[in-house]
Amino acid sequence: MQESSHSVLTHPFLRNGFRPFFLLGGLYSVISLLIWGGFFAGHRPPPAFMLGPVQWHAHEMIFGFTIAIVAGFLLTAVANWTGRNPAGPMHLAGLCALWLAGRVVINFDLGLPEIAIILIEGSFILALALTLSFPLLKSWNKRNFVFLILLSILLACDMTFLVTKKSTSLYISVMIIIAMISLIGGRVIPSFTVAALHQRGEKAKQVPQEKLDILAVLSLVLIILALAFTGKEGMFLAIASFLSAVIHALRMRHYHTLRILGDPMALILHIGYGWVIVGLVLTGVSALGSLPFPISLHAFTAGAIGSMTLGMMSRVPLAHTGRSVRATKLAILSFILLQGSALMRVFGLIMMADHTVNWIMGSATLWAFCFAFYILAYTPTLWKPPVR
Repeated sequence: MQESSHSVLTHPFLRNGFRPFFLLGGLYSVISLLIWGGFFAGHRPPPAFMLGPVQWHAHEMIFGFTIAIVAGFLLTAVANWTGRNPAGPMHLAGLCALWLAGRVVINFDLGLPEIAIILIEGSFILALALTLSFPLLKSWNKRNFVFLILLSILLACDMTFLVTKKSTSLYISVMIIIAMISLIGGRVIPSFTVAALHQRGEKAKQVPQEKLDILAVLSLVLIILALAFTGKEGMFLAIASFLSAVIHALRMRHYHTLRILGDPMALILHIGYGWVIVGLVLTGVSALGSLPFPISLHAFTAGAIGSMTLGMMSRVPLAHTGRSVRATKLAILSFILLQGSALMRVFGLIMMADHTVNWIMGSATLWAFCFAFYILAYTPTLWKPPVR
């Protein structure tokens, strides 16, 4: 028994944060979207003992799927930023158990009191933030303290939503994740793009944009404040959204996007960032009453979060296991399916709102296939030891 336990804890699968969390998050997104699409097709509804179907879908895609990918990325990134692994094998297994416990109590009526469900669900983000805080504080990595703040806000939003059942907390959660994308994307997109161009023998350089980087995050803070205090409509939200869209577009002009069209691994990140801009514009339009807010919300979730998570889920395992960062045909297919899912969920509803149910079913199906192909393509890499 001891040898078996030892072999589990020394297995490569528990060596890096991205390995279990990318696989768990991918699997959960497939299951969740199949349930969601099946619900619209007239089959069994999602678990409804605590949350309604729409609330369940929104909560689990944010605090089930997305937070798992965020965890995998940050656990890996903090190890690089500080030179200290935040979580050893047993610690990492414990974090996975907390994430799974949250999914169990949200999806299955175990007869627990609501306060117990809320505490179990919230334990994962709290444990994750504490895990990351030790190496960041010990190395005094001030630049990345912001992620501890953002995780704390996400935890507060999760708890507030489960107590009040008011969707404003979910809207703010989405914008907090968009802020993470803005922060991380502003660092990695130009860096990865320039590196890819250099590999092709092309000249390129990163253009420092410190002021725009700060303004981009501050503009998202304005949107969060607008959602918190004035709601999802109104001139303040509209102006803040349009302003943020302009700032993010100005940032992107130095990202060499048109030069990287032939590199799917870099392009998917550019597309994800582009969806942020689309989401900001549509949020401004919806704030003026010219578009349903859920459409702009899904530009952020299905478009920006979907593209950026899939892009990092595809790149990080290859880069951190000594493999070539190249997209296989299966990975490219998953990228295409994801864009189809986002386009159907956003622009399908704009162009032909009478077919809303069909668009949602189609979008959910494409998303499920996308991440099923990801799992098929990347499970061997996530499971096996590095090649170097």
